[in-house]
Amino acid sequence: MDLIRIFDTTLRDGEQSPGFSMNAEEKVRMARQLAALGVDIIEAGFPIASKGDLEAVKTVAREVRDARIAALARAKQEDVDAALEALEPAAHPRLHVFFATSDLHLRAKLNVTREQASEAIGAMIRRGRQRVGEVEFSAEDASRSDLDYLCQVCKVAVDAGATVLNLPDTVGYAVPEEYAAMFRRVREYLGDPQGVTFSAHCHNDLGMAVANSLAAVRAGARQIECTINGIGERAGNASLEEVVVALAVRQTSFGLKTNVHLEELFTSSRMLSEITGVQVPPNKAVVGANAFAHEAGIHQDGIIKNPLTYEIISPETVGVPARSLVLGKHSGRNALRMNLRDLGYDPSDTELAECYRRVTALADQAKQVRPRDLVAIAHEVMRRKPAGLASAATASPAPSVA
Repeated sequence: MDLIRIFDTTLRDGEQSPGFSMNAEEKVRMARQLAALGVDIIEAGFPIASKGDLEAVKTVAREVRDARIAALARAKQEDVDAALEALEPAAHPRLHVFFATSDLHLRAKLNVTREQASEAIGAMIRRGRQRVGEVEFSAEDASRSDLDYLCQVCKVAVDAGATVLNLPDTVGYAVPEEYAAMFRRVREYLGDPQGVTFSAHCHNDLGMAVANSLAAVRAGARQIECTINGIGERAGNASLEEVVVALAVRQTSFGLKTNVHLEELFTSSRMLSEITGVQVPPNKAVVGANAFAHEAGIHQDGIIKNPLTYEIISPETVGVPARSLVLGKHSGRNALRMNLRDLGYDPSDTELAECYRRVTALADQAKQVRPRDLVAIAHEVMRRKPAGLASAATASPAPSVA
């Protein structure tokens, strides 16, 4: 089975988004968790950006030995030299050189010709290969580039020694069929050169970063660049947890695997939220608070009978401690009975009906019923407390109640 390499750029592209800046200590802490997660490549930063970032990349390279460490550089000598300096302690260094290839970027942003761009790309890749065995080239804004020129630039990069070709959807403009077609065209032009891996780097401006990444995989890409919680410039990058879980759940369709330890996903997500102070939305796929929470009675009944009815993967698989059957106005009697039993109560049908009436009435006002609310209702209806149960005021939340 083919392997998809996961290139995590949380510490570089993710950190560039407003409000997500990390210091060296935080980068090292997150990098260690990324290594525990099993990502193949950790892009630790953009060393030319500041002395602090150079030192942070160097520290990550020194401290994290179980993954390749990448550093980003424009196709400029000072950038490349700074990145190479930062990568010196790395056990497995990768230089990541980028240059725009769309005419819009070449003219409006860089004021250079196609020929000048190609020359700079070739020269800086050759310079990098003198010091490290892996050089990745990224054609910035590839998805809006002239395809003929993109093919020519990729050949320049390969001839200069690039071992990875990344074709980014830098501004989230592509749709899956177009993005896949671009990969097929470049691969066909180059004849699938031996020792060269194609990579996808997608942004989420139109909400298609994960879909585009998976489309690239079907078109021959064997590396996906992504971030924890999907953080990144503007609307973010492809979400690592969504990409790897999609490949795992649909393995029979893709026929591919990753080295990622799925059970570390939730921990990784929560660590990043703790470091940055930015929580994921509750409806965030895989790691959001509601990803394994069920309130609708029909759904709860299905989950009680067989979790596969409404969950395509178990919460434990991705490191979420447990699913929750939320008590609200949409909840059903079966979920209520289960929650009461978790709290130590065994209601009769009559008592369950009265508890249900009170729970739904409270939920209409409070939106959600807390564990202590349920304990109070159950105690009042049944006029007794089960053995060992604390008072309603001090009762601990049950794990199955959100």
